[in-house]
Amino acid sequence: MTGPLDSRQIRAFVTLARTGSFTQTARELHLTQSAISHSMKSLEGDVGCRLLDRLGKKVVLTQAGEQLLQHAQKILVEMDEARSALAKLGKWGKGRLRIGASTTACQHILPPVLREFKESFPDHAIAIEPADTEGAVSALLQHRIDLALMLEPEREPQLEFHPLFTDELQFLVGAMHPWAEAGRVTRDDIPKQSYILYSKNSVTFRLVEQYFRREEMILNTVIELGSMEATKELVKLGLGVSVLAPWVARRELAEGSIVALPLGRRKLERRWGVVHWRGKRLGLAEETFIGLCREVTGTFAAPSRGVDATA
Repeated sequence: MTGPLDSRQIRAFVTLARTGSFTQTARELHLTQSAISHSMKSLEGDVGCRLLDRLGKKVVLTQAGEQLLQHAQKILVEMDEARSALAKLGKWGKGRLRIGASTTACQHILPPVLREFKESFPDHAIAIEPADTEGAVSALLQHRIDLALMLEPEREPQLEFHPLFTDELQFLVGAMHPWAEAGRVTRDDIPKQSYILYSKNSVTFRLVEQYFRREEMILNTVIELGSMEATKELVKLGLGVSVLAPWVARRELAEGSIVALPLGRRKLERRWGVVHWRGKRLGLAEETFIGLCREVTGTFAAPSRGVDATA
């Protein structure tokens, strides 16, 4: 199998086809005529056919040469475009940032982060791929994204985790729910409630299930939803109890339409952070993104309890 064509020979060939002169080609490429002649002989040897004919002092292309010229011109255009694109990446503020994040992070964390990021990197192209933890891990391992804003992954030695904050999952109930009015949760009442929980395929659902299994409880009548916003609306209407981090319901907690109550004496906590390939050398834009995430989520670690409660 023959190897790829030499790019220097291709450039000399295209220039020679345009000028029709070894002398002019040598002048434009700052080479000697013998160097150009030797280059063309090597190229003809590579492709296995004659590409040029001499008519007096003029050089013309053979049929094979005309066919090669069509491909060679496209090759040079592609090479020039690649060089230009790489040159732009080398300039301050140019480049791209591909981010993976859950829909909740997209709504509550990314907007202020990206607003600040664009002020520092106005020419950066930003792409966001919505994905829960498992989807974000897959996207990272397949190089579809550069960074993922997500829960700490388990048993992923290829990935590096930059911690941002630790949150606490709590019961969220509507303002008219008996637990909200009593200001406490009794252990016997927990299995009797109807629950509205986030997607069964999510890490959060798994954590909740494991927590109550250790407490020797089974949560009955579970409604599964893939939307945090829909979950909060159903909770406000009194259609069930959810288990979420209070920071996703800050507005509702502040206005009093939802009340947060601890799950029990033992906390159920999650670690959030930014994840990337282990050993990846982060650029200034990526370092800035992580720093902004840390600033924006600085208050997320302290849950809004609203009232004291025990289970």
